[in-house]
Amino acid sequence: MLAEAQEGRRSPGAAVGRVGVTRLVLTDFRNYREARLTLGTEAVVLTGPNGAGKTNLLEGLSFLAPGRGLRGVKLSEIDRRQPTERDRPADGWAVSAVVETRRGTFRVGTGRDTTVGERRIVRIDGEPVRGQAILSERLGLAWLTPSMDRLFTEGPSGRRRFLDRLVLGLDPAHATHVTAYEQALRERARLLRDGLAEPAWLSALEQVMAERGVAAAAGRREAVERLDRACAGAEGPFPRARLRLVGTVEEWLAAMPALAAEERLAAALVANRQNDAQTGSTSIGPHRSDLAVVLAEKGIAAELASTGEQKALLISITLAHARLQRTVRGEPPVLLLDEIAAHLDASRRAALFEALLRLDSQVWLTGTDEALFAPLRGEAQFISVREGKLAATFF
Repeated sequence: MLAEAQEGRRSPGAAVGRVGVTRLVLTDFRNYREARLTLGTEAVVLTGPNGAGKTNLLEGLSFLAPGRGLRGVKLSEIDRRQPTERDRPADGWAVSAVVETRRGTFRVGTGRDTTVGERRIVRIDGEPVRGQAILSERLGLAWLTPSMDRLFTEGPSGRRRFLDRLVLGLDPAHATHVTAYEQALRERARLLRDGLAEPAWLSALEQVMAERGVAAAAGRREAVERLDRACAGAEGPFPRARLRLVGTVEEWLAAMPALAAEERLAAALVANRQNDAQTGSTSIGPHRSDLAVVLAEKGIAAELASTGEQKALLISITLAHARLQRTVRGEPPVLLLDEIAAHLDASRRAALFEALLRLDSQVWLTGTDEALFAPLRGEAQFISVREGKLAATFF
């Protein structure tokens, strides 16, 4: 638990109108029985050895957005294990926070519903809400983790998740479209697999898939076009990225109105029923789309760039998106950057820190070497993490 030296503390340099989490409480979350942080809206630097719980804190913060957090695991896997009974989990985890935005302050609480197992409960200002989409309406949140360093070289599913998180920052309704589409996609696949579905049932699901799928594809398409322009005009030491969305439905939207694309997708789903039943997968739809990224200076695909260039591209895209979100929504997102500075040279680290401070939103950074964050002294709140214990570090 963080020493109460932090309690109620606001840095003298805190800017008016900044966006950030001013109070965070984790309960039975990973290696934390209970962790409490009371902060200003300035940057937060978490330092400590590997395995101490730094990323767990970021994961807790990531549940202030819709979805399964930055690790994308089952909700039950997050429950803290009792130290004396290794195989007995705690009674569900919980995250609560107080968030300051330019539109006002709100309280949010979320956690696993232990009566269901893999369902998440969300409360805003003490009141239960249906669904998680409201979280993205209240707060923009984005993250980069070491596992995302392989984003450009692995399969398209990771790039779609990354893209959907970016779209969500610009259009909070996007989560509703994607969730509804994926639910209908799974149910249609189940009915085709079991071979017991009435045509009317399938038609109803396919109509949902067509409407929601086209809406999701349109949201992705618009976001990628705007983000591509933002990336193309970016300046600084990080490489410029050019982005393009690849997918059949997206190609249709470039050539026809959304309603015509819906009709075409619904017809294609009907035509592919037999094949989809045999293969156990749905052959067409936005669940097969991909994000293509090019390193502009060299004109090569991101997957052909060096490891360092790929990481720098991810940082460049994330910074451009944060600036774009500030323009579109009137405030920038809170950023969670796990081990972001470790593989950057001194000049790029300094440029990154400078760019982050200009966003006027809270950024959380983790690392094992506190010295790497020296340029942030006086600008950030430093917290030491040791074996699940938190302590403020003052300079």
